[in-house]
Amino acid sequence: MTAPPLITSRDNPLLVKLRKLAQDPAAYRKLGLLWLEGDHLARALQARGGRAQQALVSESAWLREPSLQTLAAMADKVSLLPDALFKSLSTLESPAPIGFVVQAPASPEIAPDAPTVVLDRLQDAGNVGSILRSAAALGFAQVVALKGTAALWSPKVLRAGMGAHFGLRLVEGVAAEALAALQVPLVATSSHTTSVLHEAALPWPCAWVLGHEGRGVAPELMARCALTVRIPQPGGEESLNVAAAAAVCLYESARRRLVQ
Repeated sequence: MTAPPLITSRDNPLLVKLRKLAQDPAAYRKLGLLWLEGDHLARALQARGGRAQQALVSESAWLREPSLQTLAAMADKVSLLPDALFKSLSTLESPAPIGFVVQAPASPEIAPDAPTVVLDRLQDAGNVGSILRSAAALGFAQVVALKGTAALWSPKVLRAGMGAHFGLRLVEGVAAEALAALQVPLVATSSHTTSVLHEAALPWPCAWVLGHEGRGVAPELMARCALTVRIPQPGGEESLNVAAAAAVCLYESARRRLVQ
């Protein structure tokens, strides 16, 4: 395969934008672009029928890894970068040899009947990405992020999500009042309730509400929940990490559907 054109200038307009995306978690909202760093995210996009505007491949990887040439060909345009220049775009200790430039999706309207996860001011990008992975794996089609939650399409959330983004309806930056559009019952965890997760009559579909890492679900949002449940912790810990709690709750919802 003929080698694509080589970009050599640090001041190339596209590279300037990509560095902004790497430095500012919310820059995609202004620039309208996503930087999907690494072959895993690129393949995940491809598997869901997505299309990249451009693929960037490090010069050395293009020569030694033919499989990356095939992957890059899925993009509308392909360019090579010298290894040092490619590294300047990376937020990883070991930079990936390929990345896709993708148009950032607009935040859609809330789908009223979709099995949903609501994120109430979750601020840790790793937690948010992990929850997106659990939601996609366990049959929840929609994630609604309230204002104050980490930017869903930021580089760190994308990496932690491991491709889950492309299988979910992602609504972000909405006020709690927007949840009135949901026609499924809201369910949350609480250490102050007597109803335990494995015994509670969980509705389906539903919207699991997950709160701030330190303060939990806002009281006014908790008051909207049709059901609150407690996760038993026989080991005696005070609480679970929110991403771990999400995985437990979403799995229990999925398990109920499998055994019915």
